Amino acid sequence: MAACGRAEQRKRLLPARLVVYFVLGLALFSPAPYLDVMRHLVEGLRGLGLLGTWHVPAKSSLFRARQRLGPEPLRVLFTTTAKPMGTEATPGSFWRGLRLLAVDGTCWDVADSPANEAAFARPGNSRGSDKSSFPQVRMACLVEVGTHLVPDAELAGCRTGEVTLVGRLPRSCGPGQLVLADREFLGVPLWRSFTSTGAQLLWRVPANRILPVDRQLRDGSWLSRIHAHTDPAHTDPVTVRVMAYQLDGTGHAVEGYRLVTSLLDARRYPARQLAALYQERWEAETVFAEIKTHQRGAHVVLSSKTPDGVLQQIWAHLLVHRALRELMVRTAATRCLDPDGSPSPRPCAPPDAV
Repeated sequence: MAACGRAEQRKRLLPARLVVYFVLGLALFSPAPYLDVMRHLVEGLRGLGLLGTWHVPAKSSLFRARQRLGPEPLRVLFTTTAKPMGTEATPGSFWRGLRLLAVDGTCWDVADSPANEAAFARPGNSRGSDKSSFPQVRMACLVEVGTHLVPDAELAGCRTGEVTLVGRLPRSCGPGQLVLADREFLGVPLWRSFTSTGAQLLWRVPANRILPVDRQLRDGSWLSRIHAHTDPAHTDPVTVRVMAYQLDGTGHAVEGYRLVTSLLDARRYPARQLAALYQERWEAETVFAEIKTHQRGAHVVLSSKTPDGVLQQIWAHLLVHRALRELMVRTAATRCLDPDGSPSPRPCAPPDAV
């Protein structure tokens, strides 16, 4: 609180620390009303006789307390606590010594108010009208594949593109990591932003991208080069390794995939294994479903009518998801289970290894 300028000079019915718990409770019990959430928070204390004459404040008091708090303490709490948790003993967290991460983006529908529309804007409507029903916040996340924890996230209005937001996430990457991403992110500036941290990459290639063979490798992959759009003379290429394969037996038409990776050693990192590994990118979509469907509630619109209130709610949802996933990871370790719900591919280590 002190770091965010929220230190209080006098005692309040709703001190800032309690308001933080209340905002987290709104995310945990979503979409329960204000007063129900506060009762959930304090009923245990009342049963122990610890509340004295304290009473649940009116909804208007809770609203003003949220305004005083703002989003910054929740954001700082997230950035302080949001770290990868998987170990080599956590099923699905590592591959050949590399921690598996994925990047992706999603959007939150927020309350239809003039302030939210001005701050976040509205996306286009696929039915032909100029605007959709609600303003939206765009969120990009770095996801730890094996645990579903979110080590980093960025928020902005919906007119800010996913590539822009994902471009801020390399700050949380480094050596010993393999970052998976879908085809819309493939570009030289973003690629270099991630690889400059020491992280390795495995990204899908857009269908129209031409990747000539510079050198054929024994496992069927090949070395090629990609260039930035700002380098028409192709004087500053990036060398990548390309894998091409098809998926059949899915009940749909056979679909061709091409992947590029910064892992150029075909002997150490076989193409067939990388192709199988790429499906783990979808764990990011599962994380968004956990947060937006199971935790927030399906089709629930964030209720805050102010931009600060909206950001406060989203950071709270990320914090609650972090706490729940950490509990699940620790619990799964005691039962030798995969924390993402998949059958464990190998015997797990003793619980104290997590």
